[in-house]
Amino acid sequence: MRNRIEALKKEKNAVIMAHYYAPAEVQEIADFVGDSFYLAKVAKESDAEVIVFCGVNFMGESAKILCPDKKVLMPDLSADCPMAHMVREGKIDEMRERFSDLAVVCYINSTAELKCQSDVCVTSSNAVKIVRALPNKNIFFIPDRNLGRFVAAQVPEKNIILNDGCCPIHADVTADSVKALAECHKNAQILCHPECEPEVVAMSHFSGSTAEIIDFAKASDNKEFIVCTEEGVGFKLRSDNPTKNFYFPTPCPVCKDMKLNTLENILKVLETEDNQVEVDFDKRMGSLLPLERMLELGK
Repeated sequence: MRNRIEALKKEKNAVIMAHYYAPAEVQEIADFVGDSFYLAKVAKESDAEVIVFCGVNFMGESAKILCPDKKVLMPDLSADCPMAHMVREGKIDEMRERFSDLAVVCYINSTAELKCQSDVCVTSSNAVKIVRALPNKNIFFIPDRNLGRFVAAQVPEKNIILNDGCCPIHADVTADSVKALAECHKNAQILCHPECEPEVVAMSHFSGSTAEIIDFAKASDNKEFIVCTEEGVGFKLRSDNPTKNFYFPTPCPVCKDMKLNTLENILKVLETEDNQVEVDFDKRMGSLLPLERMLELGK
């Protein structure tokens, strides 16, 4: 199967991009593995004609918005992100009426419809930097309340208005489950994603994006880590640090949508070119500005 995938990639000038939460065997065969910001940037810079995007729908949409002339294929079109939809209809208009200088800052984990209504997109790795750089005092941060709360703590000079959305996978990581692990592994450092609830962030030794967690673990002299994010990142952590141990809370944080990306599905879409991501012109143009502004301000 892997040999056939490699042959089709060469035949069709295709690349495979995988998020860190995709299954280990998918990360192994991917040409690029990373978080949302890295993959968006690589998609735009790639000279491939076909991108097989092993993530969830908003990621494939973002790649197509940035690269309209490329074929963007999703191994499974049903792979979705619940948080991407978590802004009530009309809420953005209400906020703009209340605050004349409002900037709507949209986490990239969102639908193209929400991006169209936003001023700039961010990822967990650049949200603090971009919000700090904006001239606006009032920021409506959508859709994730937890990342918004994390940014607010780093940028206290801004008035950050939170939306009531969240990643169900990260929100299900409880402080009690992390404490239980810490009791068993007293020398472990706790690493968490800012999509986790604030009490988990508060007890962590480090909080940052998936890529930042990976970098922190690699640079640390510590040998044990409790990792509060989706378990797919364990493949990269263990590959980079074979002498270190990584533990995940119970129940293990697993995004079932990310696990829909399989070798079988990758091979199928490369053979058939089914599951193409389509974004209509108006939606693409409306989403393009906040995404390009993210790439510019996130440099």
